[in-house]
Amino acid sequence: MSIGLIGRKTGMTRVFTEDGVSIPVTVVEVEPNRVSQVKSMETDGYYAVQLTAGTRRANRVTKSQAGHFAKASVEAGVFTREFTLKEAAELKAGEELTVVLFEAGQRVDVTGTSKGKGFAGAIKRHNFSMQDATHGNSLSHRAPGSIGQCQTPGRVWKGKKMSGHMGAERSTVQSLEIVRVDAERNLL
Repeated sequence: MSIGLIGRKTGMTRVFTEDGVSIPVTVVEVEPNRVSQVKSMETDGYYAVQLTAGTRRANRVTKSQAGHFAKASVEAGVFTREFTLKEAAELKAGEELTVVLFEAGQRVDVTGTSKGKGFAGAIKRHNFSMQDATHGNSLSHRAPGSIGQCQTPGRVWKGKKMSGHMGAERSTVQSLEIVRVDAERNLL
């Protein structure tokens, strides 16, 4: 994994190309990320960079976190994430990383939390087909159908696709193109 930045989705808009085509884009605000720790093969057994973003009041930080941030001489952040690297990073604790790392046209992977949909049925959650709306069907139009066999195995398999909580999960979208970088306002 290469180094990344911690950002927050601020909304969506559209950008017009030179030939007048409208491109829908997601705006991500990336406050300057501070390096809170650099992990090496000698001390930790793997290479990684730990970043923190945002600001947090001193009375909202635990003593262990306060000591961790003080050691790196950085302000306590709201978000702290680690990016695993294949080789040693040429960064030092306390450095700041901004959106100037990226450039327009670059492809990136974006990881975040998907929208929570609450309790969803099998049709919405797993894209099952509906049963007949008419032709004698009653009370089971959106029912999932059979969930198993008979006496053997006499139970429902673990992981069976059924209704339940949908969304609010960690989700990654790969190979998104950066359309524009606004370094003054820290926007991608």
